[in-house]
Amino acid sequence: MQTSLSTLPLIVVLNGPNMNMLGLRELDTYGTATLDDVEALCAETAERLGMAIDFRQSNVEGELISWVQECRGRAAGIIVNPAGYSFTSIALMDALLAVDLPAIEVHVTNIHRREEFRHHSFVSRAAVGVISGLGITGYALALQAMAELLEARDA
Repeated sequence: MQTSLSTLPLIVVLNGPNMNMLGLRELDTYGTATLDDVEALCAETAERLGMAIDFRQSNVEGELISWVQECRGRAAGIIVNPAGYSFTSIALMDALLAVDLPAIEVHVTNIHRREEFRHHSFVSRAAVGVISGLGITGYALALQAMAELLEARDA
């Protein structure tokens, strides 16, 4: 029996500013994988785990906040790479707290091995977990963790 995508739990994967430049900028820091590579990895991982994804990227803080708010009543969970907004956006943190959904924060780089100002993420307060420094593999790990969180919740 084949499962319809509409019956699969929806995980919204949000990416913040400059993530559209993956594979083009600071290759020594971020690597050569592109955002398209990240999306393909997420789609493959979600399919394997029996989940659907809605994958998005914006350089605009307000758009990310609106997308988070749209998740309430629509999605089962959120995976977010807030990028530079991690360290500045109390509004994004508040939106994640307001939707009352499990959220996992992902960073391609290890933010704790970088500049001091990157060591504190406001968004982490709204996340059940943070995956940092494992490259784009962190997204697949976040989807795996989300699947386990949802399974435990529904058990």
